[in-house]
Amino acid sequence: MKIFVALAALALALVAPLHAQDGIPVYGYRVVHSYPHDPRAYTEGLLYLDGRLYESTGQVGSSSVRKVDLATGKVLQQSPTPWPAYGEGIAVWKDRLIQLSWQDHVGFVYDLATLKPQARFAYPGEGWALTSDGERLYMSDGTPVIRILDPDTLKQTGRIDVTADGQPLQNINELEWVKGEIFANVWLTTRIARIDPASGKVVGWIELAGLGPKPEQLADPTNDVLNGIAWDAKHDRLFVTGKCWPRLYEIKLTAPSTRSARRR
Repeated sequence: MKIFVALAALALALVAPLHAQDGIPVYGYRVVHSYPHDPRAYTEGLLYLDGRLYESTGQVGSSSVRKVDLATGKVLQQSPTPWPAYGEGIAVWKDRLIQLSWQDHVGFVYDLATLKPQARFAYPGEGWALTSDGERLYMSDGTPVIRILDPDTLKQTGRIDVTADGQPLQNINELEWVKGEIFANVWLTTRIARIDPASGKVVGWIELAGLGPKPEQLADPTNDVLNGIAWDAKHDRLFVTGKCWPRLYEIKLTAPSTRSARRR
């Protein structure tokens, strides 16, 4: 997710989610359709609402919130994230679009219709991603803990400790609420975790290896990784993309396997 990647953190992120998963089903995917996506968009947050995509982009000086036409990838509205914040995840609550920042300990509230900034709010620690179940907000910060926020006050009211086969799941990134589960990109991997919000347990993996551009087609393959999940609840469509990817994909999940996910 972030620009500077320590080798130790990279190794941990690549290995940790991939071992000791014999009991967790692993879902595949098939691509239903692909759509244009701005290759300059360093995607940190993504959601679908009323026929449009809303996207948050990162990097200092390039961070923004934007409304995007799905079919063409055209940016219909855009507002820069207040300087010098590094934009992160987004969620919608009523007539507001809420955006996190990475290490600035501050979030931003925008008018959903105009994307004009309205307010700020503070929180401890880092901000990585947001989603909503229609009653609460869920926030990731890169740790195995997903915070539960009151959407009106934006104060923390609870937490979910996320585990996979009993082990804490690190690097939980972009989030999306899908049919009672939290889908979460795991930073620096090709996987999405399906998390039961009641128990915090990973109840499934979605393996997206092979999706998206090849590393040699990306300007910065170390950082231009899978990130961005959006769900169209009305039409039961799941969309995924990555940072600076030229395409956004509508996918369907294929039958799961419970075979070991160890690399061989």
